[in-house]
Amino acid sequence: MDTAVLEALSLALGLGLLIGLQRERAGSEFGGIRTFPLVALFGTVTAFLAERWGASVLLGGFLALASVVVVGNLNRRGNRDDTLGQTTEVAALLTYACGALLATDYRPAGIAVGGLTAVLLHLKQPMHAFAGRLSQRDLQGIMQFALVSLIILPLLPAQTFGPYDVLNPREIWWMVVLIVGIGLAGYVSYRLFSGGAGILFAGVLGGLVSSTATTVAYARRVRENVDATTIAAVVIVIASAVAAARVIVEVAVVAPRILPDIGLPLAVFFAWMVLISLGLLRVVRKGRNEMPEPSNPAELRSALVFAVLYALIIFVTAAAKDYFGDRALYAVAFVSGFVDVDAITLSTAQLANQERLSSQTAWQIILIATLTNLAFKTGIATLLGSTRLFVRLALPVGAAIAGGLALFVFWP
Repeated sequence: MDTAVLEALSLALGLGLLIGLQRERAGSEFGGIRTFPLVALFGTVTAFLAERWGASVLLGGFLALASVVVVGNLNRRGNRDDTLGQTTEVAALLTYACGALLATDYRPAGIAVGGLTAVLLHLKQPMHAFAGRLSQRDLQGIMQFALVSLIILPLLPAQTFGPYDVLNPREIWWMVVLIVGIGLAGYVSYRLFSGGAGILFAGVLGGLVSSTATTVAYARRVRENVDATTIAAVVIVIASAVAAARVIVEVAVVAPRILPDIGLPLAVFFAWMVLISLGLLRVVRKGRNEMPEPSNPAELRSALVFAVLYALIIFVTAAAKDYFGDRALYAVAFVSGFVDVDAITLSTAQLANQERLSSQTAWQIILIATLTNLAFKTGIATLLGSTRLFVRLALPVGAAIAGGLALFVFWP
């Protein structure tokens, strides 16, 4: 027998056992650890037969399995008064399709879909609990993200317009999708853990959603409760460290080819921020700290504002370079840091990826914006919080800025 056939059958058996084991443990009445391996093998065998006798064999196998599923479902409904779900039945049909994919050139897709099916079946309780905690506003935010990423993005033209050939509508909106997606991931994590988190996790979530918004929220908390000053300072610094990691991820997505040149000094700065954050964690007691509820980052208005801001920064950056040379870009980065680090990071990485900027200039611009934003958040914390919060932040923020400035001097 051909080795490829044996591999496909073995994979089908393994995936079927995996899915069947989960269904067996879940107490499925339709099928379990024996039924699902048979369904997967049935799909693989049918796909091999279809290579000789045509696609009608594959279709016939699917219809036969669907008939068995329907009849079994009707029989079980007739014996019970309650309403039965359809998850196991759909999983059986999908297992057949995965088994069929294993006999084709799409084998990796079949393996991935089969594994994902088992994981989704296993996560029933957490997923139901998460859905139950979503408010109408949360659901609206998720739908708005779908609008931003799945509807608007494909409709935009993928060509450059205007002076300097830097304004590409699809690329601009892709940056919106990236930033909104990162923020939404942090927001979903917050909702998943019901807002209760330790100090470390609160800072990480705050950095994922928005380090500036986190700074504002904890500064206001200090205004209401002076005893929260130390905790607020630690969370703000951790969120800023995560924000430093965010820019590396953004560069990796936009300009993976030059990531080693741009990302390495930024990674050194991030490592320095991590050391500072760990040092601060030692001065607070272990325990739980409730993170203030953030606003949903998938608001369409925020997406539009970011798109305009990103387009403006990338245009101003190109114009400043053309008129005044690379030195003017440092001033643009300094000003941008007061507004949005993500926009200047993405625009700079994009220009560097197009070889309009050197890699050294690019990471220096991003680092300047990051340091400016860090100082700006310290000012916000002082104005909205208290002088005592500034005192708590002065040493770690000063150390972070000093480390960033040292990179400018000593990085080769």
